[in-house]
Amino acid sequence: MRLVFITLLALIIASGIGLGSTYMTATQGTDLGTLKIGAWTARPKSGTSDIDPYSRATIARNGELPIGTGDGVAFTANTDDKDKPLDGRCDVVVSGVTPAARFWTLTLYDTKGQLVANTLQRYGFTSQEVIRGADGTFEVRMASRSRAGNWLPTGGIERYTLMLRLYDTPVGVATRTQRDAPMPQVATVGCP
Repeated sequence: MRLVFITLLALIIASGIGLGSTYMTATQGTDLGTLKIGAWTARPKSGTSDIDPYSRATIARNGELPIGTGDGVAFTANTDDKDKPLDGRCDVVVSGVTPAARFWTLTLYDTKGQLVANTLQRYGFTSQEVIRGADGTFEVRMASRSRAGNWLPTGGIERYTLMLRLYDTPVGVATRTQRDAPMPQVATVGCP
């Protein structure tokens, strides 16, 4: 009887650990195949047949439609370059240049993956509409109140995510450093 009890207990513990770790990887993701440059993180293999099973489970759970490798790559940022979480009550500036791409978009999402509601219905910028400096650099400011230039309203939400999608770009699986892909800087510049 004792052997049966110990066997059942071991199976229950193993099942709990297995299901718990599966839930954690499906909801939090893993670092397998992850490309991290500054505050930006991408999973270039997520749109390929070489995707790892954990990323596949995360995509199935979230209902995302990843960008195929031949089409481009999507980078997300949840923090600034100093690892401070992006706060909608603060002014955050994304500035600099992007890697070579035919077209790019920068979009603001809440932590649930929904567009941030605002009265202007302004959710992002594209490479064709962003105002640039004479040297080709740009600056997009995320803030709860109106700002001059390229401004995205945060609605004052506590946390948000930025997504930079690069279409028709050489950035991908072989990219490893800021030198390979010059990503825009993300900086918190003002907070009440």
